[in-house]
Amino acid sequence: MHVTIIGAGLGGLTLARVLHVNGIPCTAYEAEESPSARTQGGMLDIHDYNGQIAVEAAGLMDEFQRLVLPGRQAMRVLDSDGTVLFEKGDDGTGGRPEVQRAGLRQMLLDSLPPGTVRWGCKVTGVEGRTVTFADGSTVVADVLVGADGAWSRVRALVTDVKPEYTGMSFVETYLYDADTRHPDVANAVGGGSMFAPGQGKGIFAHRESGDTLHAYVEFSRPLEWFDDLGRIAGEFEGWAPELTKLITESDTEPVFRPHYALPSEHRWDRVPGVTLVGDAAHLMPPNGEGANLAMLDGAELGKALATKDVETALAEYEEAMFERAAHTAADSEEMVQSLFGDESPQKLLDLLVEA
Repeated sequence: MHVTIIGAGLGGLTLARVLHVNGIPCTAYEAEESPSARTQGGMLDIHDYNGQIAVEAAGLMDEFQRLVLPGRQAMRVLDSDGTVLFEKGDDGTGGRPEVQRAGLRQMLLDSLPPGTVRWGCKVTGVEGRTVTFADGSTVVADVLVGADGAWSRVRALVTDVKPEYTGMSFVETYLYDADTRHPDVANAVGGGSMFAPGQGKGIFAHRESGDTLHAYVEFSRPLEWFDDLGRIAGEFEGWAPELTKLITESDTEPVFRPHYALPSEHRWDRVPGVTLVGDAAHLMPPNGEGANLAMLDGAELGKALATKDVETALAEYEEAMFERAAHTAADSEEMVQSLFGDESPQKLLDLLVEA
């Protein structure tokens, strides 16, 4: 058996690593030209109930611990005037340590034999288990796994359902050297993550390595509203300057990140030799679980393929994955309401106290 993985994100690489640990050959095909072809996003909190289980299955816990940024589990909620409504420090005992996405991806890449990932392999078509690439080459898979994200091409083999816009979007900004150049903003964000929710909008930020602040300005708006990103700061008139500077003083051009999702109960009938992991299988709005679920998908699928015949492994993996994804999607909907609903920020505070 040889497993063909389309996509070398966290889900696909975790699957490749677990297969390698269990002696199953695989190849991952990635459209990007190299590991450094683009930046890999910001911070990820890797949870002890899903993402860290995948790290354990991959045999990489020591390497993972070296990536953890101390203190980043600290959390605070601010009102629009900058008042701290909730704060929780990082005593090192929490179950969601923060790491840089790029470091986590590189850890997985370094754990694989040379040649496992084939770079610059953009998929242009998939028919049956035959994959066609942009250069005209093809590969016929024994087992084909779509780990190719939100706009997966492999997904079309198992379902005709496509992602739809959720009505929510991020606009992403960065402040560099914030402790020296913007100490008021750095103080407002604190040592970990900061949430300043409002009705239909909010400002969220976290402290990355060093004194870089990475912010996500969230809105509930139709897609066409974002044609003019210059209007963003005006939506926060009257908010504390230490919050709005995350928009007005950004060291980067704002990046528009619309949120798309698959239906929360999305599933498909068993298709021989084909399955999906991560966003290809269960795309959701950003909720802190996406990377964790993708990695757990990869680990669980890899373990199943190592211990069962292919069709039994795929069927059992999918059934567990469907349930896991549906449960997480329901929790995500509740979180969205706590952040942007009529009772925000009080509902968010209630959820945090209960947790």
